[in-house]
Amino acid sequence: MTSATAAPGTRTPVPPVAGGNALAGTRTLVRFALRRDRIRLPVWILALFLGTLMTANSFRTLYSDPQDRANAVESVDSPAGLAMSGPRHYLTDDGFGSILSHQMIGFTAVLVGLMSVLVITRHTRAEEETGRAELVRSTVVGRHAHLAAALSVAVLANLVLALLLAFGLTGLGMEGMDTAGSLVYGFGHAAAGLVFAAVAAVTVQFTAHARGASGTALAVIGVAYVLRAAGDSGENGTLSWLSPIGWVQRSYPYVDNRWWPLLLCLLFATACTAAGFVLSTRRDVGAGLRPEKPGSPTASAALVTPAGFALRLHRGMLIGFGTGLFLMGAMYGAILGDAEDMLEGIDEIEEALERLGGADIAESFASMVMVVLTVVAAVYVVMAALRPRSEELAGRAEPLLATGLSRARWIGGHLAVAMGGGAVVLLLAGLGFGIAGAASTGDAGLVPDLVGAALAYAPALWVTAGVAVVLFGWFPRASQMAWIVPVYAFVVGYLGQILQFPDWTNDLSPFGHVPRLPAADMDWTPLFLLTLVAAGLVWLGLVGFRRRDLETK
Repeated sequence: MTSATAAPGTRTPVPPVAGGNALAGTRTLVRFALRRDRIRLPVWILALFLGTLMTANSFRTLYSDPQDRANAVESVDSPAGLAMSGPRHYLTDDGFGSILSHQMIGFTAVLVGLMSVLVITRHTRAEEETGRAELVRSTVVGRHAHLAAALSVAVLANLVLALLLAFGLTGLGMEGMDTAGSLVYGFGHAAAGLVFAAVAAVTVQFTAHARGASGTALAVIGVAYVLRAAGDSGENGTLSWLSPIGWVQRSYPYVDNRWWPLLLCLLFATACTAAGFVLSTRRDVGAGLRPEKPGSPTASAALVTPAGFALRLHRGMLIGFGTGLFLMGAMYGAILGDAEDMLEGIDEIEEALERLGGADIAESFASMVMVVLTVVAAVYVVMAALRPRSEELAGRAEPLLATGLSRARWIGGHLAVAMGGGAVVLLLAGLGFGIAGAASTGDAGLVPDLVGAALAYAPALWVTAGVAVVLFGWFPRASQMAWIVPVYAFVVGYLGQILQFPDWTNDLSPFGHVPRLPAADMDWTPLFLLTLVAAGLVWLGLVGFRRRDLETK
């Protein structure tokens, strides 16, 4: 008896395990995934939960009386303000809950979506890319078990977050934040997370690489946010109904408490999940539905250099962050002309801006926004600086270093791209901010001013990369601790200005030593010292890397 053999390069559906149970082993894989993410997921959930509670609690001070809340509502009643926050219907209520929902849901829904996407890709496509999925499936594990387990973990994480938000916000006991609204608020975030988890369940089927799958899903999140912003800034908000983030916002927590928009999220998530399971049967393990393009018969001369090869590996991420920061800067620049009217009457924010100096509110506001843009750029720098760790664990570094390539040149190529790329994305952020700001204020001089203000943070980014290299070189298993630098910079550099943290907390961050341009005067001394610190950290990290053995999973 003979069996047909598929032609080389074709994909044949893989049958389920004996007995037809395609979900066999799912429960075990769920426990294994939770064991692997025992630190990662709690950090995500607690950060989102505590960040929301801190923001809500800060409203007691920011909007201490009804007139302050009325001023806050009026300040965002413009197309640019609505694009940055949410639909105008929230402005009919000036309670704490309505203000929180209006200002936060559009932002936190993106973060919840990011968490969900990373969970799915980590436990599906990344497992296939490293070969672990094929090894596990050689046992009694069904074809759909990995995807089902990843989705189960994502559902569990989002439900835990929803309950924490619901009970936590209710427990604050603030005016206009009742239990019914808190439940809608919490489960609205869960609904957004489930939608983007389901989107990731589809994207992981198309590409053979985890980074490509994550990037595609994150692009969907970006499109959803842009559609939401464009719809909310328009007259009828039609475009917002094309975005899952828009659906969540239109549940109107603390205003109307509508549940039916969340059902749209569940229906869409169910459809995407079903599509993900169906598409997974149309490919082989480790392969993607989208065929990989054959490479050039001859390699570029740049690929034989460590920096050129590293740039090829980082290219997609660099383009994505550069584009995203340019658009993000442009969005903030679009409201720069309305900054004074938006912030008028909000005493605490006006006081925070006054502490920054500046000839007017617009300059002080721009210097505060620059912190946010810089923190996003720092996220890119940390991801790029930790790429050598991923290459090491995947076993790709060892064959390269077995040749004449030295460890210093190998990691130096990645660092050159991380640090140089950080300066490039800062340049693009400042350019987008400056062009849009000049258009909204009519002051063309803002373009060079804001570009310079952005580039002034480059030495702080280089220090961030240096911290990552030190951890990679001396304490590789603690490399993820490098994320503390951008997170801490955001907390003390942005929130700390509003909540009036002590000055010494800002001094602990490299970003706290950068002149707050364009509000402050330029001072080259701290930038020079930060550059020296970055160089010392890089040298120290290289020393540690040369002294330790390579690790692989």
